[in-house]
Amino acid sequence: MVVLATKCYVGGDARQRALDSLGSQVANALGDLDVAVDVGVRDDDFPTVTVSGPDETVARNVLREEWGELTPEPEESGVGTLDSWDDDGFVLDVGFGDSVTVPPDGIGLGQGTPEQIRTRFGLVQHLPLSYVTGEDGPRLADAERDRLYEWTRGTGRVNVNSATRSEVRATVNRAGHADDIVTVERLGLLEQSIVCREGTDPPGLLASIGEYLPSELLCVVP
Repeated sequence: MVVLATKCYVGGDARQRALDSLGSQVANALGDLDVAVDVGVRDDDFPTVTVSGPDETVARNVLREEWGELTPEPEESGVGTLDSWDDDGFVLDVGFGDSVTVPPDGIGLGQGTPEQIRTRFGLVQHLPLSYVTGEDGPRLADAERDRLYEWTRGTGRVNVNSATRSEVRATVNRAGHADDIVTVERLGLLEQSIVCREGTDPPGLLASIGEYLPSELLCVVP
């Protein structure tokens, strides 16, 4: 069984839609591998995927590569979901035992408090973030920092939680902004990034679609 490093924290019909979406994503990722698949979700909202069959080892590796895996044993590197933030840093839920706190000097994304950095980089709650541990404590992984910095060098983004990729795309279309975006990137099961076209104003897009989404939305402005 692989515990995926993403969360399914919505309820009711939305929860079932999210799990159906995850099931489709898992099926696409595993392709023609010879395995039986069972997708579930733990009480703490982390999804699980159980695979069995001749290709189960390969399938587990694919799942780890695609979503990240939570394990009960401490690792030198891992993925956690952004649970909370305060002056002590970013608190990541890692699914087993205590959470991991990335202190301010381990964030490595420029000046400001953790709250200011979170807002500037569009880090919506529950976003999966990669970290590494060392003698000085946890810090965001170099590849994670590079990814987040790249967001600020593009054409702008609106990051969203509590919605699947298809729900966000449908909302953008409903609000009449299909031609104003490049794509909707999947950041996690329920965390998405709307990539703006050149000339699209991220705050304006947020204001337009916000009424349709019961979500946290944050802009990334170049």
